[in-house]
Amino acid sequence: MSSLGDRFNRMIGKTRFVVFRLFLHLAGKEVAPLLGVLNSSARDAIEADGDIQIFGEGLAEICQSLLQYDIYWQSVANEGDIFSNEGEAGDYVEELFTDSAQRYLSGVEVEGLESSNDVLSVSITQNLIVMLTVAYEDNVPELETDLSDINALKTALKALINLHYQDRLRAVQVHFSPAQLGDELTADQLLSHFPELIPL
Repeated sequence: MSSLGDRFNRMIGKTRFVVFRLFLHLAGKEVAPLLGVLNSSARDAIEADGDIQIFGEGLAEICQSLLQYDIYWQSVANEGDIFSNEGEAGDYVEELFTDSAQRYLSGVEVEGLESSNDVLSVSITQNLIVMLTVAYEDNVPELETDLSDINALKTALKALINLHYQDRLRAVQVHFSPAQLGDELTADQLLSHFPELIPL
């Protein structure tokens, strides 16, 4: 997928920045424990105050958890763009952040997550959407392709984990809907707020 322009940019020393976003829809009551992983990662990210290493560790943990829940995967979408200018890449990251944050119930609620004594009486959502946005340098062909195939998606999640361990991440954002236990994402809300999803 490397174009002539990409090769020319590398020859003249220009850095290639890629901004990538993945939507993954999981379904089934059994996916509720993932909300714990996602909220824990959100708390760590807030406390990290911009430390990309902590963000990367959270991303790696989330990707590993998603791989373990592969039998609950229902649909997916991915998008992204390539930049030679870091500022333009940063602007696109912000644009995707705003879009992800405006999706239905995708705010991060960290207050009171561990204080509820009514966990057994809380309704459990049947649907969960995880939105991962990253910016990285150079080529990762496993991410720069159509991920509407289960094997391609597994490979992409492993590639995201590797980006953290290779210190190639420049930005990490995680959004999820619903954002906390007790909220529900119905099938109708799924269709209206995440129309780009493609069944796996």
